[in-house]
Amino acid sequence: MKIVSACLAGIKCNYLGEARPCAKVIDLVCKGKAIPVCPEQLGGMTTPREASEQRGDRIFTSSGKDVTDNFEFGAKEGLKIAELIGCKDAILKARSPSCGSRKISGDTFTTGEGVFAKLLKRNGINVVSEEELL
Repeated sequence: MKIVSACLAGIKCNYLGEARPCAKVIDLVCKGKAIPVCPEQLGGMTTPREASEQRGDRIFTSSGKDVTDNFEFGAKEGLKIAELIGCKDAILKARSPSCGSRKISGDTFTTGEGVFAKLLKRNGINVVSEEELL
């Protein structure tokens, strides 16, 4: 069983209130092999919501509000789900400040990991992006 970013599973939950469907992810969910998770929603953020970006070890909205606590809480809740299902692998949205596993969005795309991706990796879960599936 895998954890996947809910937006990749076709759920309209990204910051614009849109989905970012990925056929391979949707297929896994339909076959009962993956559970969709949106750590930002689990952290209490609305959909739609302001775009957020990492600045150092903090996360800020485009208007400057610090939403680090929301991101960290949502990541912890997502990890609980992963642990409950015995998850060993995750497919997460590239470049997301929550889910990005290689590059995250900011003033420029930078090397680094999103809050959720980093927490999953620290807990022994393999994380790849949808771009690595193609």
